[in-house]
Amino acid sequence: MLAARLEQSIASKFQVETIPQDCTLIEYDKEVMQLNHLWDIFSFNDKALRQDYERITNGRESQSLSHTNTLIGHQIFIEEGAYVEGAIINSNTGPVYIGRNAEVMEGCVIRGPFAMGEHAVLKMGAKIYGATTLGPGCKVGGEVNNSVMIANSNKAHDGFLGNSVIGEWCNLGADSNNSNLKNNYEEVKLWSESQKSFVKTGLQFCGLIMGDHSKCGINTMFNTGTVVGFSCNIFGAGFPRNFIPSYSWGSASGMAEYQLKKAIDTARRVFARRKIEFDNIEERLFQYIFDASAEQRNYMN
Repeated sequence: MLAARLEQSIASKFQVETIPQDCTLIEYDKEVMQLNHLWDIFSFNDKALRQDYERITNGRESQSLSHTNTLIGHQIFIEEGAYVEGAIINSNTGPVYIGRNAEVMEGCVIRGPFAMGEHAVLKMGAKIYGATTLGPGCKVGGEVNNSVMIANSNKAHDGFLGNSVIGEWCNLGADSNNSNLKNNYEEVKLWSESQKSFVKTGLQFCGLIMGDHSKCGINTMFNTGTVVGFSCNIFGAGFPRNFIPSYSWGSASGMAEYQLKKAIDTARRVFARRKIEFDNIEERLFQYIFDASAEQRNYMN
């Protein structure tokens, strides 16, 4: 065990003398990056990308890139099996890491720091500003700035995503956009699940936080500092509210509860497209979140 996160009452009783013999105490005196808020994920991403790049590429040699690409800077690492053609990559602003079997299609423009995981895809003409991370299996097009997509999520078409965090198995419809700056330039507030209220972020730029398995239709517009829960389906004209509870279905004109069975059926089909089994553990997770978030859906309207 390298570390433990405990309640304060328990941690105060945890003494060095009580450490089990099969555990090793390691004293760490360097800076620790701690995520205390949702927005820390994209706020700290610049620093995290630079640190990860050094760790992952240390002592290793990048795969070569073809002459069809325009490379600016030298902090570019391409894993085996990655396909990159006709792209412009600028690593003077930060390192760029392309994962194993990932694909960067023609016409993409990338400014680091940037990383994309295994089997991730950048669609033709995508414009990526750092600090941005695309997790394994993500497919992305359009314009993305300082955002993190966890894994297996799609934003495959034009539209803007900025200062945002997108969970796993999400899908953003064509030409969907989020605002990341209020018109009056005021500090952005964001829904806090732990405090059950909106809290100040201390940020002027803060976009969309979307939970796993949530989706939106074409031309969806998200306001500054919007939080979307787990397994939501959002569509229609206008700005939906800036906190959408888990298992919500609807638009700016009104929301209804997304039936659990239908949500599971959809997730099972999504998994099947990636040749992944939707097993009993996943189904229990859906049930747990549905029950835990029921109170929130009582005051949606």
